[in-house]
Amino acid sequence: MNIGEAIRIALQSLWANKLRSVLTLLGVVIGVSAVIAVVTFVNGINGYVAEKIFNLGADVFIISKMGNVITDPDQFIEGNKRKEITMEQYEAVAEGCTACKLVGAAAFNDKGKVVYGTQSSTDTRVRGWTPAMTRIYDLDLDAGRAVNEADVENTAQVVVIGADIRENLLAGTDPIGKEIRVDGHVYRIIGVGSKRGKTLGQSLDNWVMLPITTWFKVYGSHNTINIWAKAQDVGMPMEQAIDQTRVIMRARRHDPIGGKDSFTIETNDSFMSLWANLSGTFFIVMIVIASISLIVGGIVIMNIMLVSVTERTREIGIRKALGARQRDVLRQFLIESSTMALIGGLIGVLGGVGIAKLVTLAIGMPSAIKIWAILAGLAVSAGVGIFFGVYPARKAAKLDPIVALRFEL
Repeated sequence: MNIGEAIRIALQSLWANKLRSVLTLLGVVIGVSAVIAVVTFVNGINGYVAEKIFNLGADVFIISKMGNVITDPDQFIEGNKRKEITMEQYEAVAEGCTACKLVGAAAFNDKGKVVYGTQSSTDTRVRGWTPAMTRIYDLDLDAGRAVNEADVENTAQVVVIGADIRENLLAGTDPIGKEIRVDGHVYRIIGVGSKRGKTLGQSLDNWVMLPITTWFKVYGSHNTINIWAKAQDVGMPMEQAIDQTRVIMRARRHDPIGGKDSFTIETNDSFMSLWANLSGTFFIVMIVIASISLIVGGIVIMNIMLVSVTERTREIGIRKALGARQRDVLRQFLIESSTMALIGGLIGVLGGVGIAKLVTLAIGMPSAIKIWAILAGLAVSAGVGIFFGVYPARKAAKLDPIVALRFEL
């Protein structure tokens, strides 16, 4: 029997026993689907995180009271005990960091309410920025202008709005020059930010931006700020800028010699490293869970192949009587078991990709299909079929032809 004939018999067996085939392949389908879906999500989110969430630029770093991403409760408690970062400290960094190309300050409130006429939006991020932040953050505008030095010096009642505010509150009108209320205060619109879309189901365009002095006037000067800095270049200039900033901040905040910093400095690399660790842990956990499904699926395939050997004992005896060797029978049953598993793997790949794309359409979670993941899924499923098909295949190959010919169910 050639390989094609063995594959044909395996497919006929699957088709003839549809319910048994579904139950046989279920474990492999679930396992491969889980692996493909997780790999698709992890790859998609990794690319999205690098491009849109932590895309600070390789020459940008942030100084904050405590890290933007905290995974340790003790770290959170310690960070809350630290002194606030003040505008005086920002000004010291802006004046003293000669390796910095730009230095900006930012403050924010995540629970703002914006009202225009009868329309309103809630949970709007209200930003307070210095003018340099527009260039550091690479903020693009569709209309108008950004906050300038005069706005900051005069504590101007002006605002730049995000694309969501324009679309939901001022649709069909020219927003420049219009007045809106932000947390009960009236501001004149001077600019409109370009649309950035969503990340992980959350809009990146539901924001308004005030001059930082105006923001402090409304929300209080006791609030902490984040200092954003852009180095002259990557590599050594970036390290020099961070070192200068650290010295200035430690001196201004009176950190003891030899003691820890009372602030956090984060770069794009530190964000991405943290995310890689989190996504890697998630990936390993899901692979372990999927492996259990594959093992269960393999055991089921082995049991079904043992049943198949019993059902086809006389057939095996006839083949051996006509000259089939042990390795011919062994190969036949291994091909059948691997074919069954491979079909389950193919269904699992289609299912995993389908699930990932449906979730992407439903909530916007990014996904990216990788050819290597599909090939790996098929290879793993075929490997499961071969591994768990060895015992039934060897049992069939070692049958005595005379005993097999006399066998009756």
